[in-house]
Amino acid sequence: MTQCIEVIVAADGSTRVETRGFLGNECRQASQFLEAALGKPTREQLTAEFYQTSGHAVPIQQASGQG
Repeated sequence: MTQCIEVIVAADGSTRVETRGFLGNECRQASQFLEAALGKPTREQLTAEFYQTSGHAVPIQQASGQG
């Protein structure tokens, strides 16, 4: 997936930074310079991509308790 950072400026002057294609905390690292330039954020909305750590699912096996 292509990575991009989009800055949306509303008519009232408020701004919004949206990241796409970054996994985990990479989005915060990538957009940090923009957020610092734009000022203190008023809210943050995390997407499902934020909670992903890699592009591959890792199966989880549960112990059977027999042994």
